[in-house]
Formats: sequence, structure tokens, C-alpha cells
Amino acid sequence: MLEGKAPGVMFLGGLMSDMSGTKAIALEDHCRQAGRAFLRFDYFGHGESSGQFTEGTIGRWHSDTLAVLDSVAVGPQILVGSSMGGWQMLLAARARPERIKGLVGVAAAPDFTEDIMWRQFDDAAKARIRAEGILYLPSDYEDTPYPVSLGLIEDGRDHLLLRGPLALDCPLHLIHGMVDTDVPWQTALKICEAVSSEDVAVTLVKDGGHRLSGEGDLARLMAAVDGMAARAGGR
Repeated sequence: MLEGKAPGVMFLGGLMSDMSGTKAIALEDHCRQAGRAFLRFDYFGHGESSGQFTEGTIGRWHSDTLAVLDSVAVGPQILVGSSMGGWQMLLAARARPERIKGLVGVAAAPDFTEDIMWRQFDDAAKARIRAEGILYLPSDYEDTPYPVSLGLIEDGRDHLLLRGPLALDCPLHLIHGMVDTDVPWQTALKICEAVSSEDVAVTLVKDGGHRLSGEGDLARLMAAVDGMAARAGGR
């Protein structure tokens, strides 16, 4: 955690990611140079936090996010959500609208448990996860498959956001790669259409993948955060 000027920046990582990822560290360095408050953390079952990943759910990680926002972060915040963290930032902004001055999503993935995972499971996979409570999926980023629990799927249905209007009135900037093979870039447009805010920008990166962690991607992210801070009256 860095102390500094407001609005602070709070980074929300992706599924099976952690607070030592490229974007989190680069954003911390950027905020340090700008003298801006910054905060990153690990959800339950991620990184340095306790707990088993397979016992985590969208709701449990939402509770983690609110606990950090309520008990650790100071003053108004800009939330930066990467992938699953984009879902978490939308949930947090809906729950604490008075604290949130802006949102920056990087390959934001609300509703992915239903619209990406469950929708792509064939009948055999659905039967297996119902019977065994867990399913192992191949990972593009790790040598070993990653586990998806039935609890994650079922709990995700209690937190779906894109089934109707989403009452969020803060500024929002969504950045999404058009060759993202994990989360379709059309998701950014769905978020744009769902939120009530009129202050929404969508940046599509034609050759961008899911991680958006290259030098140019990071520069784009920092510019988006700086723009959001300026809009919020920060320096």
C-alpha cells in the first residue's frame, strides 16, 4: 500500500492471478512516481492470502474486495480491474458508489462463469462437474490445468450483472484486446450498454490479447488511470 494524494488507485486482479503481476507492479510504480495513493491485494485462495482456491467464489472475493475498500483504502478511489477483477470492480462500485470516482477495466470479464465457462461446457463436462463438484480445464498460462468448482459456477449466478441495466453512474474506461481468446471484446460493449453512466469510453486494441501487459499496453493503462484521476479532480 502506498500513501499519497487522492483519488487513490486500487488494483483488482484476475482469476488465479495475484498482486505481484505485471500490471499491478507497473501501476504501483506509476502511482509512486505521481505521489498517488495505491493499493493492491490478493483475494482468498490467491497469491499470499490464505485459503484454497477451489473454495473461493465470486461472492467471497467480492467480500474480500469490500473489506479492503472499507478497512484499508482511504478516501475516494479509482478501481482498476483486470479480467475477473473487472467483474469485482463493477460489483464494488455498485455496492459503494460514494467511494468510487472512476473505473478502468482491462479485459473486464463480468458474468464469465456463466457466459464463458458454463456456456462452453459440453453435456459431458456439465455432468462431470455436477457429479464430482470440480472440473479441470487446460490453461494457456500454466503447465497444469486449473480447477473450476461447481460452487464457483453456482455462486456466480447470484452476481450476474449483464442481464439488464446496471446502475453505475461513475466514469468508466474499458480497454479490451480484439484477439483476446479468453474474454470476447464484445463484452466491453455489453458493459457499455448496460451501465447507466453516460461517461463511458471503450478502447479496442486491434492486436491485443487477454493480458495486455506489453509496454504499449501498460502505457495505455497508465494514461487511462491518469485521465480518470484528472476527471475526478485529482492532480
